[in-house]
Amino acid sequence: MVKRLLLILSIVMAILIIICLFFRFEPDHNTKIPTGITIDKIIVFKSERKLVAYSEGKAITAYKVALGRNPVGPKEYEGDQKTPEGTYRINGKNPNSSFHKNLGISYPNRQDVEKAKKLGKPPGGEIKIHGIKNGHGSIGELHRMTDWTNGCIALTDQEIDELYKHTPIGTSIEIRK
Repeated sequence: MVKRLLLILSIVMAILIIICLFFRFEPDHNTKIPTGITIDKIIVFKSERKLVAYSEGKAITAYKVALGRNPVGPKEYEGDQKTPEGTYRINGKNPNSSFHKNLGISYPNRQDVEKAKKLGKPPGGEIKIHGIKNGHGSIGELHRMTDWTNGCIALTDQEIDELYKHTPIGTSIEIRK
């Protein structure tokens, strides 16, 4: 009985250690955006789950992100749970979002509309860079354990606060595979 209990306890401990090693989290971001810096380009690397913010051609900071629930491949139509791929602009800022704050992305572009039309479906829209759902911000970077959005790009609330402050409407955003 005691041997069996010790065996079970050892197995549980090993599983917990493996889980902790598997879900190690990187820091929220590499560097704070310095005062006075304006972000003029954002590149999202979907396969790396990473957003890099640039100013005057220089990478200023990088954030780990969560994407749409079905992240592989470009968004094709409304409801496919994919994050778009392509070149867009930041086209809005909402300080009162249901997801803390958000930066709007100008999806769909002309090519996106044509692609969805060929499939006989609407392209969708309302793609954002946003924080965590209001009331749940305390989960912080744990939100990155899985891709959970409907196609948006999610940061922690602290990260979207920082990016929001330094990113004007019109900023270029490129979303890559």
